[in-house]
Amino acid sequence: MRRLKRLAPVVAGIAALTMLAAACGNDSSESDAGTLTLYNAQHDDLVAAMVAGFTKETGIKVDIRSGKDFELANQLVQEGDASPADVFLTENSPAMTLVDGNGRFAKVDDETVAQVPAQYVPSSHNWVGFAARATVLAYNSKALTPDRLPESIMDVAKPEWQGKVGVAAGGADFQAIVSAVVAVKGEQAAADWLKGLKANAKIYQGNGAVMKAVNAGEIQAGVIYHYYWYKDRAESGANSADTELKFFDGKDPGAFVSISGAGVLKSSKHQAQAQQLVKYLTGENGQRILSDSKALEYSIASGVPANPALKPLSELDPPAIDVATLNGPKVVELMQQAGLL
Repeated sequence: MRRLKRLAPVVAGIAALTMLAAACGNDSSESDAGTLTLYNAQHDDLVAAMVAGFTKETGIKVDIRSGKDFELANQLVQEGDASPADVFLTENSPAMTLVDGNGRFAKVDDETVAQVPAQYVPSSHNWVGFAARATVLAYNSKALTPDRLPESIMDVAKPEWQGKVGVAAGGADFQAIVSAVVAVKGEQAAADWLKGLKANAKIYQGNGAVMKAVNAGEIQAGVIYHYYWYKDRAESGANSADTELKFFDGKDPGAFVSISGAGVLKSSKHQAQAQQLVKYLTGENGQRILSDSKALEYSIASGVPANPALKPLSELDPPAIDVATLNGPKVVELMQQAGLL
């Protein structure tokens, strides 16, 4: 291409290019957006399937960069306006709150917010939930009968549970559950509960390891999310054959339903396309992919029913919590003080 030497041709060239871009703008979203960058802390296989559906429907490609909830949340805060991320997805909402608290999110489009029930949307409307997982107590059905189970998740901190209960203290899943205890019972009650857990609980690396230990009889019960049990039962049942689930009720903090969040970064250079992705994830087509998947997490938006293998979401009795108030850093501080981290 020959170098232009005079201003008038430069102006004319820019004008021509602008007109060409405007004329072509409706032909391909992909040409406008290039490739969206998605920071993903949700399960890779689930998100890959949902993103594939989005790309098929819109033509917009998505580069998925995976990591853990707080690992990616802290990275986004550190990167600031220089972040390459367009959209952020998490397994649990406290990491979304961390990013939102640092002013990194753009407002979610009203049409998208309208697709999601109010209890799954933070008061800021800066992100939305797109999937959910229920807190449960997995228990060994050979060691315990339903009448011997704790009435509240708070009870597993009592002396009679010493050495009998397990948790995955280092994971974002359990830390989200602790955030619900803080929200429902207050910081002091949560601190006392964590102190009791420090004395009672065996610590495992992940919910799957907790369930496996319960099934093997190493411990009598463990705090996990529902879908680990349902996925294992849907497959071989090797790690769940001798376990059953207790769903806490009475709006107990142990009935907490954790929300996987989706938000658009304020620094994204592809705002319209990034908003499209979040709208798709919470829309009927995206939610159908979630509901039909082997992930066995709850679909929550656009009226799409959850996988029929699950206990209906309508039968759960979670505490009413504004997900924007769940405080990840405070939870980490309390768990460190208790010696669980």
